Amino acid sequence: MAQTDKKTIVLFSGDLDKVLAAFVIANGAAAMGDDVTMFFTFWGLNALRRDHKPATPDKTPLQRMFATMMPRGPKKLAMSRMNFAGAGPVLMKRMMRANHVMSIDEMIATAKEQEIKMIACTMSMDVMGLRAEELIDGLEFAGVATYLGEADEANVNLFI
Repeated sequence: MAQTDKKTIVLFSGDLDKVLAAFVIANGAAAMGDDVTMFFTFWGLNALRRDHKPATPDKTPLQRMFATMMPRGPKKLAMSRMNFAGAGPVLMKRMMRANHVMSIDEMIATAKEQEIKMIACTMSMDVMGLRAEELIDGLEFAGVATYLGEADEANVNLFI
């Protein structure tokens, strides 16, 4: 099978700095004309959560507890290092603004504009008790077989 100018990124981490790196790479590759697929699994799904909490009455108590403990969207993500009880992300975002770096929300919007395929892992959603209505609009929902199909066609595969 011939490889194309296609990139795939598995975003497993929900750390602010790693989510930032994934979107910088994805948007850069798309800007160069490459097809890009991002597959969000486990903690990476937190970057796609809506800021507000939609009604999900069908959740079990354990699923509700899990969802309550996880960060809700990119504004709530912690740093992988130097989090400093929440001060690290504040400082990182301040430095990003000072250096004219887009916020993760802006990077997500740019990814949508560039038609980057963003896939939420349905198995991870089930395990973590997340529902589609809790995630941002514009996503696809699929399992690992879909990601592997995309990765088979790619010339670069990253796991972040």
